[in-house]
Amino acid sequence: MAHLNSRLLYLAVGVFFSGSALHKLMKNKVKIENASVSGLLSLLILGIFCFFVLSDTAGLTLLTLACTIYYYSIPVRDMLSAEGKSVLITGCDSGFGHALAKHLDKLGVHVFAGVLDKKGPGAEELKRVCSTHLCLIQLNITNCEEIRKAYKEISSYIQDAGLWGIVHNAGVLGYVADGELIPFSVYRQCMEVNFLGAVQVTQIFAPLLRKSKGRLVSISSMGGHVPLNGFAAYASSKAALSMFSAVMRQDLSKWGVKVAVVCPSGFRTNIFGSQNQVILDNVMPDVKEDYGEDYIENLKGLYHTLHKFGSSDLSPVMEDACHALLAQTPNFLYTPGRLAYLIPCLYYYFPQWISDWMGMQAFQISRNMLPRALRNNNKSI
Repeated sequence: MAHLNSRLLYLAVGVFFSGSALHKLMKNKVKIENASVSGLLSLLILGIFCFFVLSDTAGLTLLTLACTIYYYSIPVRDMLSAEGKSVLITGCDSGFGHALAKHLDKLGVHVFAGVLDKKGPGAEELKRVCSTHLCLIQLNITNCEEIRKAYKEISSYIQDAGLWGIVHNAGVLGYVADGELIPFSVYRQCMEVNFLGAVQVTQIFAPLLRKSKGRLVSISSMGGHVPLNGFAAYASSKAALSMFSAVMRQDLSKWGVKVAVVCPSGFRTNIFGSQNQVILDNVMPDVKEDYGEDYIENLKGLYHTLHKFGSSDLSPVMEDACHALLAQTPNFLYTPGRLAYLIPCLYYYFPQWISDWMGMQAFQISRNMLPRALRNNNKSI
């Protein structure tokens, strides 16, 4: 009888908690990745442990306490007003930055859109479709002089109000190829734009952020958390950006500045634009012999195939970036994209060979996507 009563009590706690949590998740439109799937799994394991190992009193008390903590940790969608807030976005010529500039402008945010070319097609379109509140800023984030000039220009606009947000979006990809084949100049370019440029902008503009107790948001990449075949240069720079953001989250918290990282997966922007085939001109003769010219040429097809698989709907990224900028309590990590939150789980919690195998399958789309030396070895066996 006592055993039956304990079962009923555990069932009552489970039903009450599940119903309350589900109601809060639906009411606040919380995405499943932000609801902490690992937290739910931990509660399930804890419940089993409490039921079979602990006494009824201790088990129910511990489980009820854990469920209560989880319930109050579910993010509530309290959004701040966009009115009076100014945000600097880098890399607005195209892609995520271009789309985000338009989106925030519609919400009433005063957008400073950093572009590489103020007379380029991307800048002209922003000028044409956005309100007069949007201000185009000439900003090459690898040029310290341009960053300082942008700082003076923006400071004169906002006066003593401070800058509410910075969105580090500017980025380059370079090449999709084996790490041995990617020219060293591409590694340097990725680090200068994707990482060092963001660091330089942060250092120069940080006083304006601290004044407003605003937000620092970085558009990183899933490749910054999970190794992806062919993305050695790009992923390394994004990993550096993600870690920089994590440390800045701690450093700036005492000033009231909140930091967030958005790691999209599988979206179609023109970071997957044209790829000039200069690899053949940069590799050593013995490397060219081992890989084969046909393998290197086929990388161009892989590049366009990966681009084709990406989603053209950028709204999940826009939604998460806006939440990072305007939510009362933003998350630190956002993973927009279909099932994107499962990719880090697969890498961190499953055997390594599984994620390695899946990465290789994505990279070797055709039988020809194998270096010449390996193809010859397979034939000789």
